[in-house]
Amino acid sequence: MTVIYAAVPCFYAAVERAAAPDLAGRPVIVGGDPRKRGLVQSASCEALEAGVEVGMPVLEALERCPRARALRTNMRRYREASQRLRAIFRRQFERVEPAGLEAAYIGLAGGEGEPETQAQLLCEQTRSELGLPLRIGIARVRFVAKIASEVGEKPGWQRVAPGREAAFLQPLPVGSLPGVGPNTQMRLEALGVRSIGDLLDIPSQQLEEAFGNRGREFVALARGEGEVAVRGMRHPQSRSQESTLEQDQLDVGVLSDRLLELARSLEAGLRVDGLVARRVGLKVRYGDLETTSRRLTLREPVARAAALHAVAVALLRRTQAGARAVRLIGISVSELTPAAPDESQLDLFSQR
Repeated sequence: MTVIYAAVPCFYAAVERAAAPDLAGRPVIVGGDPRKRGLVQSASCEALEAGVEVGMPVLEALERCPRARALRTNMRRYREASQRLRAIFRRQFERVEPAGLEAAYIGLAGGEGEPETQAQLLCEQTRSELGLPLRIGIARVRFVAKIASEVGEKPGWQRVAPGREAAFLQPLPVGSLPGVGPNTQMRLEALGVRSIGDLLDIPSQQLEEAFGNRGREFVALARGEGEVAVRGMRHPQSRSQESTLEQDQLDVGVLSDRLLELARSLEAGLRVDGLVARRVGLKVRYGDLETTSRRLTLREPVARAAALHAVAVALLRRTQAGARAVRLIGISVSELTPAAPDESQLDLFSQR
């Protein structure tokens, strides 16, 4: 099996640019409120090249890159973009394993086409449908595919042919290997190891004395040996949305309104993935932090917000909401299946 690692670089900043075309070409910084010492969570390539670093205060970032546009973090927007990104991946491939909001490992079987062709198609679809760039690495081993995406063109793809893993890795900094953080890197450099290739020149006994079993692992990684399996499925098995209320709430009408908001968000996610749900669940956390849940399995699958909301409200009646104040409320859907063109939502409350 061939592994594809696909990621949107500078994800939050890239999503903001896609939402506001006037930001094209301008450095972008995404983070907290600078007046409250907010920190940078993402930055465009131009801002990074100007010296901005993820994790630094936004005010300091603006001093380093005065031309940058500073935007507040919008997690709802990023989660929605992530859902649409994964839908593109799953539409094309059977095995998709998410790796954060912005990336995924994809397992490419023999009958799914040439890796380079599939990578090019992914780049084109993501740019066309979402306005987002992709960086893709292709290799036989998972971590090699990830590294290939990071050192490849921006955007674009790079393939490491089977048997060429060690040659590809050798000139790269040893800190590129998974599990080699700053402290480990300093210890390796003290042994004269600066590149990945240097690991192969150090006697294995010396590495084992310094790092124990990890020393053997480092050598195996330097040879390009590692995990190849991609653990993923065509579509997610469940989805959920929940909301913490501004204050503990006894009013069932207010709870119903919040459930409708959650149902609409779930509908949007199901629509992106082309899925319907046969099981709906409700989560309620009371003011004293006791949590309860209710579930209903339906004869016919549902996906529309009105239907999800109706089920959730019916389940709410089976809780103590109204008699006890509610602090958090949520809806979950499971037993997800691809929607048929003529998918019906009749017999909404018919149980198996």
